[in-house]
Amino acid sequence: MPFDVVQLREQFAALHQVSDGQPICFLDGPGGTQVPDRVIHRMSDVWVKGNSNLGGAFASSKAITKIVLEARSYCQALLNAPLASNIVFGANMTTLTFSLSRAISRDWHSGDEVIVTELDHYANVSPWKQAAKDRGAIIKQARIDTKEGSLDVPHLLSLINDKTRLVAVSCASNTTGSITHIKPIIETAHRFGAQVYLDAVHFAPHHLIDVQEWDCDFLVCSAYKFFGPQVGIAYVASPWLEIVEPYKVEPAPNVGPARFETGTQSFAQIAGVTGAIDYLASLGGDQGGLRTRLKQAYQDIGDYEQGLSSRFLAELKSLPNVSLIGRSEANHQVRTPTFALRFKGHTPQELAQALGAKNICVWSGHFYAIGLINALGIDQKEGVLRVGCMHYNTESEIERFFAWLRPWLS
Repeated sequence: MPFDVVQLREQFAALHQVSDGQPICFLDGPGGTQVPDRVIHRMSDVWVKGNSNLGGAFASSKAITKIVLEARSYCQALLNAPLASNIVFGANMTTLTFSLSRAISRDWHSGDEVIVTELDHYANVSPWKQAAKDRGAIIKQARIDTKEGSLDVPHLLSLINDKTRLVAVSCASNTTGSITHIKPIIETAHRFGAQVYLDAVHFAPHHLIDVQEWDCDFLVCSAYKFFGPQVGIAYVASPWLEIVEPYKVEPAPNVGPARFETGTQSFAQIAGVTGAIDYLASLGGDQGGLRTRLKQAYQDIGDYEQGLSSRFLAELKSLPNVSLIGRSEANHQVRTPTFALRFKGHTPQELAQALGAKNICVWSGHFYAIGLINALGIDQKEGVLRVGCMHYNTESEIERFFAWLRPWLS
């Protein structure tokens, strides 16, 4: 593994916090990652050197314009978009999806069909259900494979027909960590003339995205899930960038990504997106262009995270009264290092609170993946305990988690 985990952790101030004499153990990455120093510096520079808006003839405004263009270029490399202009920024993935769903659905008609899934975070379900209701379209929901905690892809494919207008699907589950085989879904949807809208929020920290390879129509992700600030990022493929008619203020631009960016954007946050991608590329060495370095970085991240998954799953097998929801193999191609757990005799909330008191950060609940939770027959009020590793986590942190948990379950 070319990158040094100890060295890269030095770039994250948050990872060195101590509370009540104990270091804080961040195993909550699926809910939002910590950020490296360079992200913080890029954001603070915006305010220190002169906050402004776009379109001015003076230096600080020109600097903001440069920041936005640079961020689009960096996101183009991260997603392998054909053009930097395919990149749209917004407050978050949910807000972007609600906005895009209204624009995309303008020409839907009664009887049209839209496919969502039980696997997805409902930010990629509710906007489409509401848009379909407004247009008289029909919603179909693809099942999950309850044994694997993953999408039942054959079932989804069976739902696509010549009435299908759009398929909305996640690249990876934010709850079980299972990765979806996206390519056959896109190929089948396009064969019937349907669009595909991908939620890559949980996928983006763990695997490098290639929108050209997938040939998707739309893709959304969130920078705060890949070591950046709270900014939503959307890829809008050509020709939809110009064909889809957004709801916008009349004087706003009629061409390019700015058509979809309502109001003044958070420019400091957008600068932080560039910082996050620059950090990821730095893990891939200093040879080649930005995309080349990102490829190497993500390969190394995948190798390291697979090791974390192997350690976690090996430790889990030794525990009584606990069940894993989802795939039990460590293979990074089929799962991220995100684990959904249920316990005999303890609720997820009880354990999450007790762990939190020991400075071990994990989440409990349904994580807005209520289709998944319902399909598994789990009470939404309880949900699961979710433990998630990022490439800045260590095996010693996994050991600490299990060392604390083991006495509770024996």
